[in-house]
Amino acid sequence: MTAPLPLIDTHAHLDDEKFHDDLPAVLERARAAGVCRIVTVATTAPTSRISVDLAARHPDLLVATVGIQPNNVAQAAPGDWDEVVRLATAERVVALGETGLDRYWDFTPIPQQEDYFARHLELARRLKLPVVIHCRDAEADVVGMLRDDFDRHGPVRGVMHSFSGGMETAKACLEMGLYLSFAGMLTYKNAQALRAVAATVPLERLLVETDSPYLAPVPVRGKRNEPAFVVHTAACLAGLVGVDVAALAEQTTANARALFSLSS
Repeated sequence: MTAPLPLIDTHAHLDDEKFHDDLPAVLERARAAGVCRIVTVATTAPTSRISVDLAARHPDLLVATVGIQPNNVAQAAPGDWDEVVRLATAERVVALGETGLDRYWDFTPIPQQEDYFARHLELARRLKLPVVIHCRDAEADVVGMLRDDFDRHGPVRGVMHSFSGGMETAKACLEMGLYLSFAGMLTYKNAQALRAVAATVPLERLLVETDSPYLAPVPVRGKRNEPAFVVHTAACLAGLVGVDVAALAEQTTANARALFSLSS
């Protein structure tokens, strides 16, 4: 029997209540599928604390991020950013975020989102950590802020998570040094344009993720997503870039280890 391919799920929300009842089983299924690391990603100060705790309790599989997602910024309590800064140096924290901009929802005014995005970028530079970037219906805005950071400081160490942008955005992000990560939406019937973009990304700049519990890929679309399902997105991506799944797994795993400074 062929051993599972080693893959890293670079973006999952394991703090989500949908995993409260069976997280140990979820993690065991991930291991069985060949997932060797999962980045559990925070969206608020409280979920930052939870993510750090989860990574501490499952050190063989999990690493964590800390940050405040743009849609959650308006609800942040006065001391929440200070808590993120404090947690950013905790053991097993490998990145800041998710951060970025979102014009699809209107939970947080754009100036507030921009303020917190800038804070994450500055803190990432200071601590030499990568950033996990959320972008929804805000490509020009996100690229503009990243370009400003790039022009002042040089390459941006980070990842455009669950990438859904166009060719122009992809090219700009790659030029600034970012990785592009693809989630389950890549496999959807109506995602032809996204697949066309993915096919142009250099193999050494690709990552895969689930964004669990959201965006379950075909053939498990409609189910609660979980890290084990990253294998389906990896298979789709391999076909798009013209390599076999083993080569795609090897390269994306190496990419994730480089970006997040993972020793194994």
